[in-house]
Amino acid sequence: METLIVHPKNQKQLAAVEAVLKALNVAFNKKESPYNPDFVAAIKKSQEQAKNGKVVTYTHSQLADLCK
Repeated sequence: METLIVHPKNQKQLAAVEAVLKALNVAFNKKESPYNPDFVAAIKKSQEQAKNGKVVTYTHSQLADLCK
């Protein structure tokens, strides 16, 4: 049989998926994310900002100055 990996967006979706699987008598395993939820939220926010063009570009010399 195949394995499905499900990524619910919130607790409500997770509960619904679990309820369906239990009702169908389908075995499943739960695995917690190894990442801090605040860190994940910050990364998602940054990705959304980049998608909307809210980015700052630096030249090589500007980056070199930042790393001094």
